[in-house]
Amino acid sequence: MRHQIIIRDLSDLERAAREFLSEIGDNKLVAFFAPMGAGKTTFTTAVCKVLGVSEDAVSSPTFAIVNEYRSASGEPIYHFDFYRISKPAEALDIGLYEYLDSGFLCLMEWPENIEDLLPDETLRVSISVLPDGSRCLSWND
Repeated sequence: MRHQIIIRDLSDLERAAREFLSEIGDNKLVAFFAPMGAGKTTFTTAVCKVLGVSEDAVSSPTFAIVNEYRSASGEPIYHFDFYRISKPAEALDIGLYEYLDSGFLCLMEWPENIEDLLPDETLRVSISVLPDGSRCLSWND
């Protein structure tokens, strides 16, 4: 089934994040495919905020590769940014599979850089910028 969520503007982020979380069900591995500037980190921040993470705690882990946050219930949320990964071994060096196998939510930016390492059950979400500047999240389940 094809899913689609339109984010009209920044004020619409929380609604979109809530809708996204309700639609993804039990999926814990979420990979965001989008061009630079499409809003991957912005949307990840909104998802984390809805889950109870302090908004100022969320930042792009471009240099660290992975950031760990805590939801309101105390569960870890892992936020990856694979932008600077140039070969799969670099992702393996950080213990990628330990995170992915943890059973906790893993939100991944720039997953195309490690696509061959992504488990089959990874939810692949596309974020596109529409002509009016709004964003469209889409995925199949």
